[in-house]
Amino acid sequence: MSPSRFVFTKALLWSLTALAMFGLATICVSAVLAPTAAVAQDEDVVDEEPVAEEAVPADEGSAPPKRQSYLGWMFGALGIRYTIAFLALSFTLVALLIMNLLTARRDNIVPAHLEETFAAHLDNKQYQEAFELAKNDESFLGQVLAAGMSKLSQGYDHAIEAMQEVGEEENMKLEHRLSYIALIGSIAPMVGLLGTVDGMIASFSVIANSATQPKPSELAAGIATALFTTLVGLVIAIPAIGFYNIMKNRISRLVLEVGIVSEDLLSRFQNFTGQGKQP
Repeated sequence: MSPSRFVFTKALLWSLTALAMFGLATICVSAVLAPTAAVAQDEDVVDEEPVAEEAVPADEGSAPPKRQSYLGWMFGALGIRYTIAFLALSFTLVALLIMNLLTARRDNIVPAHLEETFAAHLDNKQYQEAFELAKNDESFLGQVLAAGMSKLSQGYDHAIEAMQEVGEEENMKLEHRLSYIALIGSIAPMVGLLGTVDGMIASFSVIANSATQPKPSELAAGIATALFTTLVGLVIAIPAIGFYNIMKNRISRLVLEVGIVSEDLLSRFQNFTGQGKQP
């Protein structure tokens, strides 16, 4: 990938990440400004002393309690710790998804223009021009062809071996970058499981420290934490694992194509035994 394209890719990556962060931050602010929890309000109504009918006129009855939004309930159940943890995982996942999508493009691994131009140089016996073309191209195929051409002076077998070594190295870079998505897919449900255990401990702590039978509303906070952390962890992990497997298959297919194309282009040197210089 050329330097200008790399700069554009990096700028696009950060722009989309910033857009995602802005959207999630807006959701967080709306959740913080949501009405008071309905559960807490219902509990306050139950705990109040009954008021005599003559003390409250019929036309001045109190309005029904406001209901909390779903997002407000969710962020309240998650708490600041799990909210920050899941937001960090979400931001990282979005950035990695965009970066891998841009990196695993066909033009960045097996560019058609490089294959056609390189073959044309070989047909015209412009071997030095073909070598310079591959050397100056930063794509996967370009690095593999450049490695092979640089070892042709030692023979065809050495050239194939050099191409295989560079191919394995470039493939490892792609897989390492992609493996971080699988890591998030493994960490997110574990964080959700941690929240599940934490919430259940909080609910059982209420039961253990209560002299009388606790109210359901007192147990609801811990149970909500347990359920919401599990839910959010799975919501992050499922697309991460799915995307990882899809992209892994795509990268494997493109890497295989690089091997086929590179060996086909250099197959015309198969009888070349090495003469101390490049062909």
